[in-house]
Amino acid sequence: MKSLRKMTTLAAATLLACASSSAWADGIGASLLTQQHPFYIELADAMKAEAKAQNVPLEVAIANQDLSKQLADIEDMIVKGVDVLVVSPVDSKGVLPAIQKAQKAGIKVITVDVPAEGVEVLSYVGTDNYKGGEKAGELMAQVLNNKGEVAIINYPTVQSVVSRIDGFKKALEGHPEVKIVAEQTGITRAEALAAAQNMLQANPDIDGIFGFGDDAALAAAVAVKSAGLQDKVKVIGFDGMQEARDAVDNDPVMVGVIRQYPDQMGKKAVETAVAVMKGETVPAQQPIEPGVYTGKAQ
Repeated sequence: MKSLRKMTTLAAATLLACASSSAWADGIGASLLTQQHPFYIELADAMKAEAKAQNVPLEVAIANQDLSKQLADIEDMIVKGVDVLVVSPVDSKGVLPAIQKAQKAGIKVITVDVPAEGVEVLSYVGTDNYKGGEKAGELMAQVLNNKGEVAIINYPTVQSVVSRIDGFKKALEGHPEVKIVAEQTGITRAEALAAAQNMLQANPDIDGIFGFGDDAALAAAVAVKSAGLQDKVKVIGFDGMQEARDAVDNDPVMVGVIRQYPDQMGKKAVETAVAVMKGETVPAQQPIEPGVYTGKAQ
């Protein structure tokens, strides 16, 4: 009987040791919006580097801006039983059921870059998009000398973009002679080009265009030059990827970009996930201040 108790105790200790050593076996699952954009490539690379440094498993799935694929990817990670799920939603509202299902399965959820809407997650890591939008609005007013007509290229299903546009509009309230006369959706570069062309044709007195992201802004700059308006219309972007910064350096149409720091976001997202796995408390909001890039001198 004594021997049986000893064997039972040994078995329990072995199981406990196994559980302890495999606590991070399933690690972190990440569902990212795209890998077709330099911003997200940099974000994903930073996540992988930090996961390697922390010696924690990380699986990255790319949604390619397809909500159905993102929902399927998250379902797969729920089945695999990851410890923490990091999501950059394709659709801030549409991702809600998948996040709720993960939470019901006991998986902690963090959002990065794009917040989810209608559900409370453990932490959001991302640019202070509203502040960035305000900075874009102030820059637009400055380059237009506080007077002119402005158009916006939007992406309204992504909450981070909504915050940028809200901040941009709020800033322009302080410059009443700068008026927003047009706003259209242009998610891809091709769609943004068409949106910019349409707005320029419908509103020939446009003086400035704000693109929700650098792809939209770069497409708008092409539309401006194609219309022969390069001496009149100024374009501002948001992201700060190398191509956009190069355009600001070399193309008079591109007067500035609000610069995000995806490497900081990726590193912080994994640091936060590891802290959660250790049972530590993490901040609900972890905003990263954006910068303003207007040329090589910066």
